[in-house]
Amino acid sequence: MTNTLLIIQIVVAALLTLAVAIQNRGTGTGAVFGGGQIARTKRGPEKTLHYITVGLGIIFFALSFYIAVFLGK
Repeated sequence: MTNTLLIIQIVVAALLTLAVAIQNRGTGTGAVFGGGQIARTKRGPEKTLHYITVGLGIIFFALSFYIAVFLGK
């Protein structure tokens, strides 16, 4: 069971990394210092990707917590 949870966690971590990388693809270094895009509403695929990223983050946190607390030795 522990191995299965670790494999699931690795897959979720890879998907989470990919989702974050896809979201940040359009931003430049100017956005880090306050420049860049004006605040706007997410729509369409961008909104869906945002929800997927949040969901993957929650799953990753829950898995990490479960593995550390209940399976940690």
